[in-house]
Amino acid sequence: MSENISYTAVVPVAGTGTRLRPHTYTYPKVMLTVGDKPIIGHILDKLSSAGIRKIVLVTGYLGNKIRDYVDSCYSELRVSYVEQTEQKGLGHAIWLTRTNVSGPMLIMLGDTIIDADLSKFTGSPDDCIAVKEVSDPRRFGVVETKDGYISAMVEKPENPKTNLAIVGIYSFHKSEPVYAALQSIVDSGAKTKGEIQFTDAMALMLKNGHKIKPLQIDGWYDCGKAETLLMTNRFILGRKGTAAERKGCLIVPPVYIDDSAEVGNSIIGPNVSVGAGAKISGSIISDSIINEHATIRDMNLENTLIGPGAVVRGFRNKLNVGENSEISL
Repeated sequence: MSENISYTAVVPVAGTGTRLRPHTYTYPKVMLTVGDKPIIGHILDKLSSAGIRKIVLVTGYLGNKIRDYVDSCYSELRVSYVEQTEQKGLGHAIWLTRTNVSGPMLIMLGDTIIDADLSKFTGSPDDCIAVKEVSDPRRFGVVETKDGYISAMVEKPENPKTNLAIVGIYSFHKSEPVYAALQSIVDSGAKTKGEIQFTDAMALMLKNGHKIKPLQIDGWYDCGKAETLLMTNRFILGRKGTAAERKGCLIVPPVYIDDSAEVGNSIIGPNVSVGAGAKISGSIISDSIINEHATIRDMNLENTLIGPGAVVRGFRNKLNVGENSEISL
C-alpha cells in the first residue's frame, strides 16, 4: 500500500497496566505477547498496512523496553517518542505530542487490538471516532448522536444515555483544533475522575461547533486484563495461528510457536502462543500465553499467562506468573 504521508499516528502506551500485574511490574503492558507478537506489534502492523509511516509513541513506565523493540523490529517506520512522566490521563498524554504533530492525525489507543479498516477513517470527509455497542457503557467514554453526528460525549457516566462506547480510534483532518481544546482543558485545570480526559477535550470541540462522526466497528479486542488478553489471543490465533509440527509433540491448532522455542514431549494447544527462546517439556498446555524465554517442565496448564523468563516446574493448576519468577515442586 502506498504511504499515507499526510497522517501522523499518535499511540499512547504509557499506562502501567495495573490489572495485568504481576507481569507489568517489570514489563510494559504493550510488550506482552498476544498471538504471534507483542500488543504494540499488532498496533504498528495495522498502522503500517494503512500506509501510515509517521508515528508518535507516548511512553512512560518501562518505556525503554518498548523503544528497544520498536526500533529493532519497525525501522521502516518514522517513529518518535514522547515521555509521559506522570500518569495524568489520556488527554494529557495526547497533549504532550502537540509539538510533534501537524496536519491530519489519527489516534490509536495502546491497550486494545482493533480489527477495522483504517481507510474508512482517514478517507472520510468527516472527523471520526470509532464506537461500539457494549453491555456496560459505564466503563467507557460514551457518545450520544443526532442526525448521524455526535451530539454529546461523557467519560464513564454513572447513568449513560446510550450504549455506544468510544473504543480507541480517532481521526482528525486538522490536529490544531484538537490541541487547542486540550490546551483549554489543561489551562483550566479541569479533571474528570482525577485525570485530564481526552473525552472532555472532544466535548469542548463539539460545544464550539466542531462536527465529529461516529463509525461503528465490530473488531475490538481488549488487552487490559488476563482473561481478556487470553480471549484476544484466541481471536488472533484463530485468524492466523500456525500449527507447526514438533518432533515428539502433539500440536492442536490454532497454535503459534516461535521458531527459536524448544518444545518436546508435550501436548500444545489449542489456543497457545509460545514466545522466542521458551523451553517446554513434558507438559500439556492449552488456552495460554507463554512469553519469551520462559521455561515450563512437567506442567498441566490451562488459561495461564507465563511471563518472560519465568520458570515453572512440576505444578498442575491455573497460574499467572510474572517475569523472571520461578515456581517448582
